[in-house]
Amino acid sequence: MPDTYPPSNLAAIDAAHHLHPFADMKKLNAEGTRIIQRGEGVYIFDSQGRKYLDGFAGLWCVNIGYGRREIAEAVARQMNELPYYNTFFGTTSMTATLLAQKVASHAGERFNHIFFTGSGSEANDTWFRMARVYWSALGKPSKKIVIARKNGYHGSTVAGASLGGMKYMHEQGDLPIPGIVHIGQPYWYGEGGDLSPALFGLRVARELEAKIDELGEENVAAFVAEPVQGAAGVIIPPETYWPEIDRICKARNILLVTDEVICGFGRLGAWFGHQHFGVEPDLAPIAKGLSSGYLPIGGVLVSDKIADVLINEVGDFNHGFTYSGHPVCAAAALENLRIIEEERMVERVRDDIGPYFGKAWAALAEHDLVGEAVSIGLMGGLQLTADKSARSRYEKPDQVGTLVRNHALANGLVLRATGDRMLASPPLVISHAEVDEMARITRLALDAAWKEMKS
Repeated sequence: MPDTYPPSNLAAIDAAHHLHPFADMKKLNAEGTRIIQRGEGVYIFDSQGRKYLDGFAGLWCVNIGYGRREIAEAVARQMNELPYYNTFFGTTSMTATLLAQKVASHAGERFNHIFFTGSGSEANDTWFRMARVYWSALGKPSKKIVIARKNGYHGSTVAGASLGGMKYMHEQGDLPIPGIVHIGQPYWYGEGGDLSPALFGLRVARELEAKIDELGEENVAAFVAEPVQGAAGVIIPPETYWPEIDRICKARNILLVTDEVICGFGRLGAWFGHQHFGVEPDLAPIAKGLSSGYLPIGGVLVSDKIADVLINEVGDFNHGFTYSGHPVCAAAALENLRIIEEERMVERVRDDIGPYFGKAWAALAEHDLVGEAVSIGLMGGLQLTADKSARSRYEKPDQVGTLVRNHALANGLVLRATGDRMLASPPLVISHAEVDEMARITRLALDAAWKEMKS
């Protein structure tokens, strides 16, 4: 393949025919795309032979690392036996059935049912409809409004992007759709002012109660949030936040939905983010780490409370996808979960590599360019700042973050920039030495960016 299509040819073909997600195509075509050719462990290699430590696990998803032949072999076996069949019309496949059982075994006593989708965005569309159908079946059809958070991310389909609180996404396509409203985010560094993190967490959580009062409890179906905001910049809520949210949802009779697309399957050192924070959601979309990104698959964890109504009261739930429970994707996910279990990756994140990463990441807070360095499990965020003591921001935050990201890439490390926050989310298999390498290159990138900005 490389001999037939050298990198320059591939870049030209890409520019001519491929529209990328979340990209300024005019700018991208002028600069040229980077062709990623292979992966091994925590590293990826481009078509020029350059090696990069993937500090972002693809898009938060390659939990078991690259190059696991066990998944390739499981997929090949399933391809040869049954490459596709649907889960409509009273049929299923062995892999889809066993995957539902396996996921439920790690989801806790409340969750014994899974609805499969092809992605996290589809999973968010699914629970959105499911919640409305649930309340209608209970004779409360007015309970339709969903409360979400500003700066949250729940995918890029019409419902997913509407649930998310990203203004730049809402500006394209007249979003959000009706029936979705947003409250504040638990972003203490940027919005906490003089409040302590604990008091700020309570204040933001109680915005939910105020919004329910404003809208009327009889009109609110659910509240949705990520356990940790990922795309917003790895925003970890204060310890007071989630217990108060859980209390409010229970007291006010609205469904709690935790978006586990990023946080699920070990990222925080627990199988799911809601387990880490000790809350009890009613629905939870999943994807990414379900297959470690090896094949596209997602789903919704459905609590017994919701499932009992869907099964016994609704009749046909008129929702689903051609690829719901795709047998080959399910085979990949099953093998992925077997590897995570066998290698005790969740426990390793909790007890070993997560704390090691946290210590190395926290040390970056000493840098002149860094206002805070936070982490949880194997997720890290660096807040870039113009003035540490004042927690002040740069006038053009995107330029600062992009500068650090580009210097990291030039030194062989993939990080993500969200405005003036740097994001890290390495594969769960990363070693101590590789964490040290991540920290070293990140510091180099910060040094280079600091020097360039000062000059």
